[in-house]
Amino acid sequence: MTIIVHHLENSRSQRILWLLEELELEYDVRRYERDKKTMLAPPELKQVHPLGKSPIVTVDDRVLIETGAIIEYLVTREGETLGAPAHIEESLRYRQFLHYAEGSMMPPLLTILVINRLGILGRPARKPILAMFESHLRWLETELQDRNWFAGNSFTAADVMMSFPLEAARHRAGLDERYPNLLAWLDRIHERPAYQAALRRGGDYAYA
Repeated sequence: MTIIVHHLENSRSQRILWLLEELELEYDVRRYERDKKTMLAPPELKQVHPLGKSPIVTVDDRVLIETGAIIEYLVTREGETLGAPAHIEESLRYRQFLHYAEGSMMPPLLTILVINRLGILGRPARKPILAMFESHLRWLETELQDRNWFAGNSFTAADVMMSFPLEAARHRAGLDERYPNLLAWLDRIHERPAYQAALRRGGDYAYA
């Protein structure tokens, strides 16, 4: 199996590098730099997939897109390592957070990013959007009140999926000392050897 991660700087694809390190799989990295003015992905990514969005992973002759789909594919291929726990409640939470990360958290985070780039024009929208996003942070804080990981007592791929939105929230969307459980979770993932190895393979990453 030949795995190539088409890795865009400061992007969702950092999670794929991390998962591959956790699974102890061999892979190659092809790193792409963002346009310094627009911060968009370079056109070279469209030569790999027409959408030109990261992450893109090629596995032998397959071209895979979408972080959650790539993670599910790799976890399944590796015999459900880091996949859904056996306990029904933990299994449900695993699937919930695997999809919640992109489906519910990322849209407002992207909105906040656009608002910030608008400067003074975005100010009227910034406060209500941040207030809306606080409901996510308050709920997630309670989810980690009695356990260390999002699915349950063990680290899973759901934690990998949740890493990028919470790192981005720490950077630009109000995740601060009001949420000690979430900050402690970020510390735990950043201390994992596989996470550190992924940083070395992927290069500079602004959100770690």
